[in-house]
Amino acid sequence: MVKSKDDRYSSGDRSGRGGLTASAIVAPAVSGSHVLKIEGYSRTKGLGNGKCIVSRTSAVGGRRWYIQYFPNDSGTDAADWISIFICLHDDDTNEVKASYKINLLDQGGNPVPSYGFASQACYTSFKEQGPQVCYNLISRKDLEESVYLKDDIFSVRCDITIPKEIFTEPIQLFVMVPPSDVHQHLGRLLLAGDGADITFKVGRDTFSAHRCVLAARSSVSRAELFGPMKEKTTTCVHIKDMEARVFKAMLHFIYSDSLPHIDDDDSIGMAQHLLVAADRYNLERLKLICVQKLCNNMDTSMAATTLALAEQHGCRGLKEMFKFLGSASNILKAVMASDGFEHLRSSCLSVLKELVAKLAP
Repeated sequence: MVKSKDDRYSSGDRSGRGGLTASAIVAPAVSGSHVLKIEGYSRTKGLGNGKCIVSRTSAVGGRRWYIQYFPNDSGTDAADWISIFICLHDDDTNEVKASYKINLLDQGGNPVPSYGFASQACYTSFKEQGPQVCYNLISRKDLEESVYLKDDIFSVRCDITIPKEIFTEPIQLFVMVPPSDVHQHLGRLLLAGDGADITFKVGRDTFSAHRCVLAARSSVSRAELFGPMKEKTTTCVHIKDMEARVFKAMLHFIYSDSLPHIDDDDSIGMAQHLLVAADRYNLERLKLICVQKLCNNMDTSMAATTLALAEQHGCRGLKEMFKFLGSASNILKAVMASDGFEHLRSSCLSVLKELVAKLAP
């Protein structure tokens, strides 16, 4: 079992006071690399099959390691290949587990991904399994025709990683930063109406708001309220062509960046109306939320109305969703069968022409 550095932290706070504590599981390791440079490569080829040249030893994790270079492979099956062995020095009799990588290096000293080998197991027992081998690192033919051999010199690198004892340790939590709640504060500001400096008349309903919040969230509102348009000095703006419930939901989104609760029976209709409102006031995130809602609830009964919305308000995502109906013929049939066909024919004739054109032989 992994031990804690301090038993006081392993069982939690026994005082009964509760609170938040934290700890970390630390799995440390020590790593080292050894670069073997072969100078006069062409002369090493005459060494003979199964013969090797041994590197100097290097220390990693308190153990001594060395590399065996086989210019003609280590056996008779692949004499035209170069092989590399990683070996633990014979003087190290204790068990040791390590992971390793062997790579050919380019002229910049960087590993060549296509000519390398990594241990398959997380950690290999060197005392039980003996030297670890990269058979067939690269064929002599490929090496001699590559840019990795220059002036009869090339290099390989062996990386060794040895795990150390795993332990746990406490983490001191100095400050816990909560998630942003600015949307909650702005939502309460809208509900309370404190500091409101403009009202909107929508049908028989009146809504109070704050110019600066509206301007910060909507470029259209900013132009209307702080630009040369007439709303700049007025304290009451009349909103036409929009239902009060839709404006109220849009205002909620402007302040809280989320939609209010909407009954399931009204969710699709509200999404359609809010999409129009979002496009009108350049509220791109609200527009995408509405598009997502409509896409997730697409069916043939709303085909004409949705297609008209997509065309009128530049919703490419909605138009793409019509592919679920399959061919242009199926789309046209669905559109003609839905309640909004007459509206589509009178307001978006170009869409129908596009569908008909696709059906033309």
